[in-house]
Amino acid sequence: MLEKILKAGEIAKTVREEAKKMIKPGVKLLEVAEFVESRIRELGGEPAFPCNISINNIAAHYTPKINDPLYFKEDDVVKLDLGAHVDGYIADTAVTVDLSNSYRDLVKASEDALNTVIKEIEVPMNVGLMGKIIQEVIESYGYKPISNLSGHVMHKYELHTGISIPNVYEKTDRCIDVGDLVAIEPFATDGFGMVRDGDLGNIYKFLHKRPVRLQKAKKLLDIIEKKYPYLPFAERWIIKDEKERIYLKSLLTSSSIYGYPMLIEKNNGMVSQAEHTIYINEDGKVIITTK
Repeated sequence: MLEKILKAGEIAKTVREEAKKMIKPGVKLLEVAEFVESRIRELGGEPAFPCNISINNIAAHYTPKINDPLYFKEDDVVKLDLGAHVDGYIADTAVTVDLSNSYRDLVKASEDALNTVIKEIEVPMNVGLMGKIIQEVIESYGYKPISNLSGHVMHKYELHTGISIPNVYEKTDRCIDVGDLVAIEPFATDGFGMVRDGDLGNIYKFLHKRPVRLQKAKKLLDIIEKKYPYLPFAERWIIKDEKERIYLKSLLTSSSIYGYPMLIEKNNGMVSQAEHTIYINEDGKVIITTK
């Protein structure tokens, strides 16, 4: 298990660093996303979720669609969030690239919060106190943590187990402890400090096998259940033509799949993100798998 956890982390780290260099004005988002996902496979893993590329006030949950025309601009603040898994053992990591060179402190706030909270972990570690550390570091830079986004404990083929790592102080008795695989992801903003739901971001998750009217939608659901029964998938992974979106809409209507909305800063503030995955071994040592 540990070998697979570490391999997933090494793959995610390698791909993050390679893809980060591709983020330049004029480059298409689709080019970077497809590189990330294919490179993960090339290195012996599988994407744990579609490559998220979220820009400026969008904090999370956007992946390029088929023939996506969007490209990076000179004033963009880009969050690159990717995950790799090896036989279900996940590494989740993210970095912010400031193409504008105007938000260096905002980027540093989330990075410093991430590094500081990891250094302060002593197991068992109360997750509310982790949130307090993250909040204090981000606020020391003059920014706000995003209070309704959080990190998460992960299990095999399971991105979110129900235990969250808040980005603000919370009174709770929940802790992370030996054997836990944890994604920690501080978000900082110059806006309100919360996100709202936007339009769907082309990311979906299988829910249930339910009756659907369209025959081609039924076939699509069979493919989804077989290929992606546990982890999120991208629209472009399962349909090859924009006309086929009608079948996805049918599956959404029947609640066979769930569509993730983009998460947008409530006051349209700029957002930065930093993320590592850690594993706590049997000696209580914190191993950063993605560093």
